[in-house]
This record gives sequence, C-alpha cells and structure tokens, in this order.
Amino acid sequence: MQITGEMLIGASSVRGTEGQQQAFDPRMDQFIATPTFGMGGQAEVDRAAQLAAQAFDPYRQLSLAKRAEFLELIADNIMALGDALIERAMAESGLPLVRLQGERGRTVGQLRLFAKVVRDGRFMSPAIDHAQPERTPLPRADLRLAKMALGPVAVFGASNFPLAFSVAGGDTASALAAGAPVVVKAHSAHLGTSEMVGRAIQKAVRDLGLPEGVFSLLMGAGRKLGEALVAHPAIKAVGFTGSRQGGLALMRIANARPEPIPVYAEMSSINPVFLMPAALAARAESIGRGFADSLTMGAGQFCTNPGMVVVIGDRNVQRFIDAASQALATKPAQTMLTPGIHQAFGAGVAKVGGVEGVEKVAQGQPADGLHNAAQAALYVTDVQRLLSSPVLQEEMFGPASIVIRAKNFDEVLQLAEQLEGQLTVTLQIDPADYADAQRLIPVLERKAGRILANGFPTGVEVCHAMVHGGPFPSTSNAMFTSVGASAIDRFLRPVCYQDLPDVLLPAAVQQANPQGLARVINGDLEAR
Repeated sequence: MQITGEMLIGASSVRGTEGQQQAFDPRMDQFIATPTFGMGGQAEVDRAAQLAAQAFDPYRQLSLAKRAEFLELIADNIMALGDALIERAMAESGLPLVRLQGERGRTVGQLRLFAKVVRDGRFMSPAIDHAQPERTPLPRADLRLAKMALGPVAVFGASNFPLAFSVAGGDTASALAAGAPVVVKAHSAHLGTSEMVGRAIQKAVRDLGLPEGVFSLLMGAGRKLGEALVAHPAIKAVGFTGSRQGGLALMRIANARPEPIPVYAEMSSINPVFLMPAALAARAESIGRGFADSLTMGAGQFCTNPGMVVVIGDRNVQRFIDAASQALATKPAQTMLTPGIHQAFGAGVAKVGGVEGVEKVAQGQPADGLHNAAQAALYVTDVQRLLSSPVLQEEMFGPASIVIRAKNFDEVLQLAEQLEGQLTVTLQIDPADYADAQRLIPVLERKAGRILANGFPTGVEVCHAMVHGGPFPSTSNAMFTSVGASAIDRFLRPVCYQDLPDVLLPAAVQQANPQGLARVINGDLEAR
C-alpha cells in the first residue's frame, strides 16, 4: 500500500492545506522524507463530523450480523497489510518487531472480540415488562428497554500503541461495535501507520456498502484540530489516551459546549506494587528480577508501568533492592517513541532525583550514542517524604520507579489512603500476609480499577473480565473501562419504549425476539 499523506474523510482522500508534517524516525533521530502529510483544519472537521452524523441512524440500525461482519472485515484487512504495516510502525515508533507483531495481534483480536459481543447482543441489555392493565390501584403500561449508541465518537490515537490504541484500537472498535460512527484524529508520532490502518477501515466500509461517514481519519498539527473536533456539535463522545494535561484540556472543551459530552480519557497512573513481608522473605530476589523486567518493558512506555514499590520494614528489603539493581544494570537503554517523550522522561527523573531525601540506587546501561534512548533508574525514599512531596506521585512515563520504605503496616495504610487513583495496584503476597492484606485491599479497591496478586501490572488482557480504568486521574470516569468487552458501555445509552406497536420497536425487544437474544422478561432472565 502506498502512503500518500492524505486524510480519509468518508469515502474520499483529502490533502490537507493547513500546513504539513513529516513522519519521524526516533531511532535515526531524523524525519522520514516522503511522503509529507497535509494537515486539516476546521473545514475537514466539519465535513467528517457531518458525514458521521448522516451515517449514524442507518449504521446503528444495521443488523447485528452486519455490524459484526464489518468489524471482522476490518481485522482481515489489517492482517492483509502484511509486513509493510509492521515495518512502517517500526520506523515511526522505534518499537521492535516482536512487540509490534504482538500489538497487531491484539488489535485484530479486540476487533474480533467486539464482533462476538455484537452478535451476542447482550450489550443492549434488553428488558421487557409486560403491560398489566388489570393491576390495581394503577395499571402498568407495556415497557421495553434497549440500549443504543450515543452518536458519533471522536477518537484520539495514542502515542505508545500505534496499533492497539490508535486508529483501529480499542476505542474505535468498541464505538463501532456500539453502532457509533467514528472520527479519528491520528497521532502525529505515527502518521503513515495511521493512514495504512485507516485505509483498511475505509475499504471495509466501501466493500460492505456502509454509509461513508461511518469512519473518517483526520490529521492536524498541535491541538487546534483536536479541540475543534471535540467542540463540534455532531460529536457525542470522546475516547482519549494520553497525558493528564491533554485529557483535562479535552474535558474542559467538552464541558463548555452548549451540550456537554462525555470524555473517556485515560491519563496518568504510577501503578504501585506492594511487597508484603512474607512474600518478600520467601522470594525477594525473584520479585526484584521480575520487577526489573516489567519496569523496562517497552522502555517503560506503558500506562501500567510499575512506577512505585512499597516495602515494609528493613528485613529482606535490601535483598529486593539488590536483585532489582543488578537486573537493571544489565538492561540496555531503549529508544523512546518520540524526542518529546524522551525529553519529558529526562525532566521527570531529574525532578524526582532532585527531591531531598530521595536516593538513586540503580540505573540501566547508558545510551552510548543511541538516539532518544532512556536509561532505566531506581530511587529509594520513605513514606513521610512521599507524603510531603507530591511530585513523587507524578508519572515519569519511562523505565524509572521509586521504592518507598514504610516503617510498619500502619504507614502502608497511611500511604495507600493518600494515593491518587490508579489503573492498577499489585500485591506480592504469600498466605502469611493474608491478614494484613484483608486490611489493605478495601483501601486499594477505592484507589484502582485492577488489583493483581503475584505478578506485575504490565500487560492488559483483552477479554470480558478485564478492567482498564480507575479513579481520577488514571481516567476521567471510573465507571468504565477502555479495554475488554465492557468498553462498549461507554458509547451506549438506554431508551425505554412505552406501549409502542411491535413493528416500531427495535428488534432487541420485539415480541418474537428475532435476534434470539437473552432478555429480562418481567424481572426474570429469559434464555435465548
């Protein structure tokens, strides 16, 4: 597939006229010469949003089978791009071959998961309460509930996942599954990759004869285009993965609209790991090595990166620190996604290292001439220093973490109560730790969307039970997840139909149940 530098607005390829950009190779620290990418502006936002609005009703009214077929065809089209897609993503991100092959698998896997979700139809939560005309003192009308899509969704591609959280990533897949057209703003860090995947989606729209406004892909430098997209009245929800600053900016725009809309933003998390005493005594060295592997995976550019470790007392703590330090010393510096991310990481570790009472105890191998490469780092301080220094809870977004020494379990509880909202918390735990854990877990449940035992938080499975979300500032809405089958719930709203003729009802709640869905009938679950 030839990359043209054009945006995809409905069925059309459009060359933006609001300036131009080149893709950037962070490994070579240089721009990729061709093609140049034309940036869009308000006119392109208007066109894409209007097409999405026009497509909304016909698209959401498609049969579930047709909608599922669409998602599966997108997955097939992405796989059909072959090695060319992986090679382009490598050039634009600096990520290794195996990582991107795995990410492609995850991308098509979640599209196929949502195809199954659509076919099952449970996401519509159909419920019927039959009329009771003879009920006294007041009769009951016939009431039927089904969920429908909110409307067109704006999706912002993420920097750290050029495939799985980007043009055809989880936000796009779940919105399309819900019956919502999508307008994607491509991330500037992987423009060519975005165009290739966008064309795979555009082809699926065309081949199935769907309304062209079901999908558009826009490109814009800076914040102007994204802000215009969120402000557009045709857009009814936003999916975003990125910085706290960026997420809050979009939330302000969305809330200032005459019709405020939800912004589902994944923003910042340090994912604390609690090393319980019995577990530490039993396997401090293996925990230290596993921690080092998790911390440096993908140059630490995961939203679930373990940026804090909490240890209790002095016994066996040094064993963990020594093992982690030895493992980190063998870890090579790794190219980060963009020069901007690399600079931000450097500023973050300098800020943490500059706090009085924080000691740097380990580091990875130096960059040695590699461009935009991050050197791993490990710091140590105590609970009281953490509580008095808010900067120590800031995400460094890279291969750096801080060990927090607690004098006793009461200090652990004090620290846990002061934590910001997190995507994950992890317990390294053995049976002798269970009594203390029973005191700690209720606090952690209030702080995080996922609680792990005896593992590390990097890696998010795409499945029905996964939660990738959490209290602010990890996300803007702790009620939802951005990964897993229930991510579809973000883009749905319930509608109740009272006494409507059967022929006018959505298929999900028609009397004959033509879609064969499991439904709640008069309060009881009715199987298919």
